[in-house]
Amino acid sequence: MKGYRFNPDREYVEKILEGIRRKEGHCPCRLHADETTLCPCDEFVQEGICKCNLFVKDPE
Repeated sequence: MKGYRFNPDREYVEKILEGIRRKEGHCPCRLHADETTLCPCDEFVQEGICKCNLFVKDPE
């Protein structure tokens, strides 16, 4: 998504990506798993909100 990038904290990103792998592609921050929670989740795509902070606003 334009205007966003991965969180610069590589260790944190690896933990979140591992959570996504364990949840078979779904956001690790979500309690339920359905088509709206596949990463990047609908909330991020539609509103630019990434609750797990995998994606952060690009400062440039």
